[in-house]
Amino acid sequence: MSTLPNFMRQVSFRQLQVFESVARNGSFTAAANELYLTQPTVSTQIKKLEEAIDNPLFEQVGRKIYLTETGQQLLGTCRNIFSNLNDFQTQRTLQAGLKGAELKISAVTTTEYFTPLLISSFYKRYPKVKFALRIVDREELVYRMKKNKDDLYLIDQLPRSLELVSTPFLDNPLVVVAPAEHPLANTGSIPIETLASEHFILRETGSGTRIALNNFLEKKGINLKTNLELSSNEAIKQAVIGGLGLSVLSCYAVSNECQRNDLTTLEVEGFPLREQWYVAYPKNKELSALASTYLDFLLKEGRFIVMRSLSKQLQPPPPVPA
Repeated sequence: MSTLPNFMRQVSFRQLQVFESVARNGSFTAAANELYLTQPTVSTQIKKLEEAIDNPLFEQVGRKIYLTETGQQLLGTCRNIFSNLNDFQTQRTLQAGLKGAELKISAVTTTEYFTPLLISSFYKRYPKVKFALRIVDREELVYRMKKNKDDLYLIDQLPRSLELVSTPFLDNPLVVVAPAEHPLANTGSIPIETLASEHFILRETGSGTRIALNNFLEKKGINLKTNLELSSNEAIKQAVIGGLGLSVLSCYAVSNECQRNDLTTLEVEGFPLREQWYVAYPKNKELSALASTYLDFLLKEGRFIVMRSLSKQLQPPPPVPA
């Protein structure tokens, strides 16, 4: 059954076009010229529209016409309708134009916990698109930036040596993680100085996480006892679970382990470190239609998609039936 209001069944799309043109131009004559219609035809279409709505849309004062209150409301509605239709047409054009196109993305290692989710969401809208995703360490990603090997890059710590166009699209909280049974677990407001007496397993020097941590520790005048340096988040997590020390990792990297109670995050003064994920590309690079579309998608929807998924992961599991 149609959900349209009764009066809308008597309104044509053409009438709305004519009305919008008259309202925008402030003239029946100008609207007629714009739409290649005669002025009597424009007047007739407006009259039929007013009859369907049962309200006047314009009023004339002197030689000028003005929108009535109803006319102003209808104009806003028309613009919403036309905007949505334009968006629909744009999406259809993109789908046709992006068929078979390939998007090359390089991203640093910690993004592996959410990048596939973002690509999957985008792919559902543009199933003809091909992706080439490379998950690499920061050094390799900076090299690829220099050589302009990809369309877009996802990174946390931007290299100062390169001229880039970059925009933050997602928060990247860095947290102190420990085994679930660690003595500091469930302890609130842990002084930052307490970390100096703990052993740590950290990402390699030069990684984005390590750069952010070192910047923070330098400001605080704190040195950490580093037992191991590893280039793999997964290896670090297993080492922490095994009791070899604490670590500092992105919250995205440890959400599953925290949910399973294998790891816990400590409430340490100054943490989480409020970092950002950036989408970037070399300055003066001409983005393809596909790269521009994906960039727009990341900036408008990326954060919502990732946070929605993360909130689901952190929900407690349902109780086991008795």
